[in-house]
Amino acid sequence: MIPISPVQAYMAGSATAVQSARESMVPAGIAPAELKGLASVGSTSAGQEPQVFGRLLDQLVTEVNSRQIQARDTVNDLLAGKNVSLHQTVLAMEEAQVSFQLMVEVRNKLLESYQEMMRMQI
Repeated sequence: MIPISPVQAYMAGSATAVQSARESMVPAGIAPAELKGLASVGSTSAGQEPQVFGRLLDQLVTEVNSRQIQARDTVNDLLAGKNVSLHQTVLAMEEAQVSFQLMVEVRNKLLESYQEMMRMQI
């Protein structure tokens, strides 16, 4: 069986495909992200799916933004001499960087999938 990504599972609209994608990540040592509402997409009508997916993307971008803001505030607190350790500051900066890189990679995969779909002949 070819492993599928969570995005492909969403496109398929199948809860079993989502479960299959999660199971394929576990042997590789990758902890699957909890994407609330993704497994129940198959039961919605076609008109509602973009709204659910849009809210999911909006939630993820908001989370990345909050991590960036938290990292900035932690750095500012360290520079101002407040009671913040260097360890906390570096950790907050790395969390923000990793979450941003993940968001960029998800965006790249979505664009790649969209372009591949546009190349399909009907």
